[in-house]
Parts: sequence; structure tokens; C-alpha cells
Amino acid sequence: MTAPNHYSTDPVDLSLPDAAELKARVQQALDDAKGDGIVGAAASLSVSAGLTVTVRGGDVEAIEFQRDRDLGVTIYRAGKAGLRSGSASTADLADDSLAEVVRRAKDIAQFTGEDACAGLPDAARMADPAAQPDLDQFHPWALSVAEAIELARSCEAAALAADPRIKQSEGVSVDTRASISVLGNSHGVVLAQRGTSHSLSCSAIAQAGDEMQSDYWYGASRLPGDIGAPQAIGERAARRAVGKLGGKPMATATMPVLFPAELARGLIGSFFGAISGGNLYRKSSFLLDAMDTLVFPPGLSIVQQPHVLRAAGSTAYDREGVVTTDRALVEDGHLRGWLLGSYSARKLGLASTGNAGGAFNVQVSAPAMTATDDALLAQMGDGLLLTDMMGHGSNLMTGDYSRGAAGYRVRNGQIAEPVNEVTVAGNLRDMFAAIGGVGSDVDHRGNVQTGALLVDGLVVAGS
Repeated sequence: MTAPNHYSTDPVDLSLPDAAELKARVQQALDDAKGDGIVGAAASLSVSAGLTVTVRGGDVEAIEFQRDRDLGVTIYRAGKAGLRSGSASTADLADDSLAEVVRRAKDIAQFTGEDACAGLPDAARMADPAAQPDLDQFHPWALSVAEAIELARSCEAAALAADPRIKQSEGVSVDTRASISVLGNSHGVVLAQRGTSHSLSCSAIAQAGDEMQSDYWYGASRLPGDIGAPQAIGERAARRAVGKLGGKPMATATMPVLFPAELARGLIGSFFGAISGGNLYRKSSFLLDAMDTLVFPPGLSIVQQPHVLRAAGSTAYDREGVVTTDRALVEDGHLRGWLLGSYSARKLGLASTGNAGGAFNVQVSAPAMTATDDALLAQMGDGLLLTDMMGHGSNLMTGDYSRGAAGYRVRNGQIAEPVNEVTVAGNLRDMFAAIGGVGSDVDHRGNVQTGALLVDGLVVAGS
């Protein structure tokens, strides 16, 4: 099926303003912030443009064009026991609007509480605009609405043709967007970086008798040519949906659980939460006193590499403008680093690690434990292969972990019957230590680059 003639075949205009123009707006806001007892100011500006096309049942369900911009200003006033801060934002970049948003931030800063740890990052830690690396993150997609529709339709058609039990789709979406962000502060530094992101996602519905199940798959990349073939994405969504048919709860048991790569990165995300500065200074992390201790199995490493070209999580600086660096967060199983921004670092009496906003482009590796997913199933023997997890059941203060789940029962290393409506539970400290295998098929679509993780000794609670 081809797109109707009334859909444009011209590439959608997702052009962005010139970086120099946006830097000038940020600098203007910083200039307006001078005087009136102000001891520091920071400003950030983001501009983005995007297109999303959604097709369902071969028909165009939605065409969305998006253009957003937002400028935020934070002002610091001196107090007797620390700094008072005030923040305000605007979408209007005219001179009078910039002056007004700065005035509002100044007014707010007169009434907020004093904080001895508030303020700008140390000037010496700021990224150098003249030495900023080109991370090759900007790859616009010259995509027309008609082409996006055809791409979505071909993906949906592949899902429907993959299995006779696929009766319909919940929709296929093509998304492309470009953005530029600028930040600066009264240290005299103004930084800019731009990037693109593209994705294709498909959700399929399988039916057998009165039972219906749905599942999805997607591709995502900074480069449009790397999101994956639409046919492959549609077929995988279909296989995942069909595989759920006939799923039932299982008897409660303690067993190994295999987190596929797309779910394993969520497990690593819980680790990031436990080593983040906010949870540390609030004393709400189960890893509060774990620095330099064995948290993961020997041989496992978690490394931040924020300057990898085109990677989804790469950045030259954190959200405060502090330069980012390669860091070993876990080395040979031992915890080696926290994730600190300037504020949390001061609260802890430490220095910023350049991680305001979290970790950036993290690699999980364990050479001695790496195997194919099939080999990990064989190693598991008898257990559960996850396909879905629901809810947010991590208590980072205690490490307790409990989430709804679905997947497949594994028997003798082979995938058996589908399982649904179960709960997977354990304690994160025990789970990290019980990782017995890492998959060789790494998921590169997100900020955490990891393969599957095989975790022993989890409670799977069912009927």
C-alpha cells in the first residue's frame, strides 16, 4: 500500500537555530543577572524539533509535528549561612522576556532558605568550549511524511504476516527529532551541543480463542540507517506477542532468573540510583558504606565512557557543564565510584564527579562470565526467562526488590511454557553478587550497554 497523494513527499523541516544565536541568548540572560547582590547565575536553553507518525490497521492515526524551546535561569544571592537561590523559565527569547525571567528568579532568591552547599560548580571543573570533543551525535533524517507512513505500514504488514494469530496491531510509530542545548554560567563559560534521535516501534496483538496478548519491539539510534529493518522489527514484535499466548502463573519457587539485555539495563539502573549523590547524602542507599567493597562478582566491571562517538548516552559535559570523563564505577566486582553533581558532592564533603544528571554511556562487561543467551539458558538449567517487568519495586534504602513479571519457564536449558502474573523478588545487594553470567548480545539502544544478566536465587511468586 502506498501513501495517499495528499501526504507530502518533501522532507519535513526539522532545522534548528544557529548555535551562536542561542549562545548569545544565554549570554544575554547571564548579563542581565549581574548586579543587585547576585553572586552567581546559570542559564540553560534547549530547542528541539520532531516528527512522529503513527499508523494502525494501515490507516494513519496521527501525524505530530513538534517544536519546543525552553530557557531556564537560576540566580544565587549571598546569605549569612549560605546562598539563596531562585529559578524561573520562559519559552520567549526576546530581550524583554529574558530580562523578565531574570527578574523573577532574582525575586524568588530573596525569599528562599539559605544553603551552604548551593551554588555554581567549581570553575576549574567546567568543560572548555575550545576543547569540546565532536561526538558525532547529529545526523538529521531527511524524512517526508509520506515516507514515514510507508515505513510504518511496511513494519505493521510484516507483523501481521508473521503469524496467523496476529490479528491486529496497537500501532506502529516512526519518530525523528533533532535538538540543541546550550548552558552557561557566570564563570564565563557557555557550552552547546546538538544531537538527533530516531526510532521505529511496533506493538502487535495476538489472539487465540478468547485470549489476547500484546507485545512490542523497537529500534532506536542517532543514525536513521541504524534503527533496524522495519520488517525485522515487526516480525519480532509479532513473535513476542504470540509467545505470550497460553501464559499462566507458576508455583512459587526460588530459582535463577535471566534478565534479557533490554531488562538488564533497568537492573543496572537500580545500582546507579544506589550510588547517586542524592541518596547518599540523605543516607537512603543500601550501598552507603560499600565503597571499595565487593558488590558484584569478581571479574565484572561497569565503566562510564561518555565520549564514545554516536552513542545514545555520550556527552562532553554533565547538566551543570562539568566535564565528563571515563570512570570505572565497578572494577573487578568492587565499587569504585559515586555519581556526584556539585551540590551532592558538597553535602558529602567530596568533589563533583561530573555526573550531575546520572551516569553517561555505561558499559557492563565480565569476560570470564560472558556467553551467548542460549549458553546462559543452558547454564541456568531450570528457571525463568523474563520478557516483561511491571511496576517500580526497588527500595534503594534497604535494597528490597519486587516487581511484577512475565516470561518463559526454562527446563533443562530449554524454553518451555509461557508464564505470566508472577512476581520476582529478592534483595539488590544479593542479586548483584549473584550475577552468574553476562550475555554477549549487547543492547546498544540506550545509555546502559549490557547483555543479558543471569541472576541466581530469586523468588518467583505465583499461584
